[in-house]
Amino acid sequence: MTPRPPSSGPDPKKTAEEKSAKKAAAERTPAKKAAKKTAKTAVKKVVAKETATRETPAKGTPAKKVVAKTAAGKKTVTENAVTRKAVAKKAATKKAPAAKKAPAVKKTAATKNAGTKAAARKTPTPRRTTVKTAPAPVVPAASLALDAGDRERLLAGTHHDPHSVLGAHPVPGGIAVRVFRPYALAVTVLAGELRAELDHDGDGFFSGLLPLDEVPAYRLLVAYEGTVQETEDPYRFLPTLGDLDLHLIGEGRHEQLWQALGAHPTTHQGVTGTRFAVWAPNARGVRVAGGFNFWDGTGHPMRSLGGTGVWEVFLPGVDAGELYKFEITRPDGSRTFRADPLARRTEVPPATSSVVYASDYTWGDDEWLAGRAGAPAHEAPMSVYEVHLASWRPGLTYRELADQLPAYVKDLGFTHVELMPVAEHPFGGSWGYQVTGFYAPTARLGEPDDFKYLVDRLHQAGIGVLMDWVPAHFPRDDWALAEFDGRPLYEHSDPLRAAHPDWGTLEFDFGRREVRNFLVANAVYWCEEFHIDGLRVDAVASMLYLDYSREPGQWTPNEHGGRENLDAVAFLQEMNATVYRRVPGVVTVAEESTAWDGVTRATHHKGPSGFGGLGFGLKWNMGWMHDSLEYMSHEPVHRKYHHGEMTFSMVYAYSENYVLPISHDEVVHGKKSLVSKMPGDWWQQRANERAYLGFMWAHPGKQLLFMGQEFAQGAEWSEERGPDWWLLDPQYGAAADHRGVLDLVRDLNTVYRGTPALWQRDTHPAGFSWVVGDAAEDNVLAFLRCDADGTPLLAVSNFAPVVRPDYRLGVPDEVPAWHEVLNTDAARYGGGDVGNPGPVKPEPQGWHGRPASIRLTLPPLATVWLRPA
Repeated sequence: MTPRPPSSGPDPKKTAEEKSAKKAAAERTPAKKAAKKTAKTAVKKVVAKETATRETPAKGTPAKKVVAKTAAGKKTVTENAVTRKAVAKKAATKKAPAAKKAPAVKKTAATKNAGTKAAARKTPTPRRTTVKTAPAPVVPAASLALDAGDRERLLAGTHHDPHSVLGAHPVPGGIAVRVFRPYALAVTVLAGELRAELDHDGDGFFSGLLPLDEVPAYRLLVAYEGTVQETEDPYRFLPTLGDLDLHLIGEGRHEQLWQALGAHPTTHQGVTGTRFAVWAPNARGVRVAGGFNFWDGTGHPMRSLGGTGVWEVFLPGVDAGELYKFEITRPDGSRTFRADPLARRTEVPPATSSVVYASDYTWGDDEWLAGRAGAPAHEAPMSVYEVHLASWRPGLTYRELADQLPAYVKDLGFTHVELMPVAEHPFGGSWGYQVTGFYAPTARLGEPDDFKYLVDRLHQAGIGVLMDWVPAHFPRDDWALAEFDGRPLYEHSDPLRAAHPDWGTLEFDFGRREVRNFLVANAVYWCEEFHIDGLRVDAVASMLYLDYSREPGQWTPNEHGGRENLDAVAFLQEMNATVYRRVPGVVTVAEESTAWDGVTRATHHKGPSGFGGLGFGLKWNMGWMHDSLEYMSHEPVHRKYHHGEMTFSMVYAYSENYVLPISHDEVVHGKKSLVSKMPGDWWQQRANERAYLGFMWAHPGKQLLFMGQEFAQGAEWSEERGPDWWLLDPQYGAAADHRGVLDLVRDLNTVYRGTPALWQRDTHPAGFSWVVGDAAEDNVLAFLRCDADGTPLLAVSNFAPVVRPDYRLGVPDEVPAWHEVLNTDAARYGGGDVGNPGPVKPEPQGWHGRPASIRLTLPPLATVWLRPA
């Protein structure tokens, strides 16, 4: 759990009743009364100075009257029992943001400056306003004030429709205006030529009657102690969400939900400001609090829009960059301050406020986007460099990373980067896997447009961008999603279903349509708004099984008596179908650690289990990773007893479309780095890693390698310090050893990308055939890869620490000669330089069930690749 910093808003335990009592007590003091009187005098001075440049009302006109002109040009004085104060035309002062913190101004200076500017400005000919003087029912002053129920609910923050009682509304005899401005001393309505000071009804409520036939476009002149602000009234505006938005939200099918909910700077009814909207169906009331209202949301209640559970308000004058939270009154009457679930920008952790955001980024990756849909991911080259942005080069911002990361990845030849989660998270030690801001890139490294710049630069360098996405669970922080509106909302209502048994987090309620909508739209959001090329979905297995990490009695079977989470299955199918439909060329990747049937099968194709496929494009091959690393960890003399661990993956290789991952999870928490997993001395460890990487790049499937492993870092990864770049410093004595592995990775990627046999038929059995898979005593593996035209590549791995001369292997007889295109024992990689330098011609002697054979020199602890000469 993260502490709430001072900038994250007020103490949610402070109630509106306490504030009201404190305010009432203060107003009873003589000093407060004096300040209120002074403020009213200041407002009078502001409006009175303007009248000096125009006609003056007849001498003796009562002070508490509304002054207007008839169509004939004669002055008519209309008596009104409520708005009985004579005011003149407003000073044409510059509009101030409605809720922005105003600097302290001396009482005389605030009005004097406004009056001086108005007097100095040439006054246009006044527009004449007709005021009907026909008899009309007179509205008693008492009837304009809010009734006790509305008043109490507004003060308590439990009013579901503040716009119905605040703002301007037609009543018999004119237009009633009601304003709720806590801490204001006086409020004056400015409507064309009309100026009317409202009566103060106590507790920050003001009301009055305008002698007009229709609701005008009006502004407010609000006097506080020490300052006067001219502003818009938020409660004169129509809703900013239309019927279609609300219908789609109610159905759980708003695929661009981020454009409807959250905070959006906009121009509404000709006025600039920010529209706020949040889904909180269990709330008794919702208010907006932020820096613009000194973190007191009392005066900014939101309205509930029908039965959708959405609350909305438009606040004029609130600009991009403002901090805010939602103040939610729970069903039990208590209050909580919550970050916006759809905030597109946040404060830098550990601060927790949301930030009003508007993007002005111009993309430069049109060429990349136009070409990325050319071939499906499983039929294209894909070698992925996994990166934790915050620690790759610690201290760099998104823009600084953009100057270094693309060049580094391009030099090594990787086709893609995969970014560990970039969505906002409070605890850096979670590496981003406990998300609180699903729609906001972490502010630790910069603003959202800065992250766009990084993605853009990677695309311009020809590098695709995958991103880890975490829809399985979320942390319990009391300012984020947990019991967001006072009851389980994003999490399941059943505590056993909600609590994640492994990570102390909460699981999403995938059966609730609004929650599915929140997550599906989030997947689309990253792809559309940030041009992400693919999503690697974390912890899929924990979503799919009701009994995941649970003991008997801790879970309830589904409606068919099974352990499958049918809601999660439907969610993943909907997410994949929606993303692939909306954003052609992207790929979704499942980190799924079980043998679930059909992870990468189309959603409309049912498998033996009766389920349609989940619809992912690729799946992490966790079995291959575990088995192959287990084999490599053994001393070579013992490897013959574990030979099957290197061959078993081909039993199921074509059941899914696979990625072969050596990820961050394999090089932390005591698991050792990749090179440190290897047995033997330093030379043998590096040789083993090189041989393993050569085997991995030749094996069917896409490749993924975590940062630091590309240059044989000996230490485990730490998010606090990142890779040990100093190992590559020429001044370091063993730098050549590490650069050798780095050079190998570069050459692996180069040859891989230029050899379709290694990637074109990754998912077709015809693209692979064993030459020898049972040479356990020799620790040798050899196989052929073929492209769509049948052109082969021969990969041979010798995982024994001895040279094997004249090692005979069966080969196709149609290839006249073979030559080495890669040897992990080459001297430039730090090896012994044992190999086959010239063309190797086949002999007519059949071997391994093939009509011809070749004799190779196999270097120790090495992999060699050969292609037709």
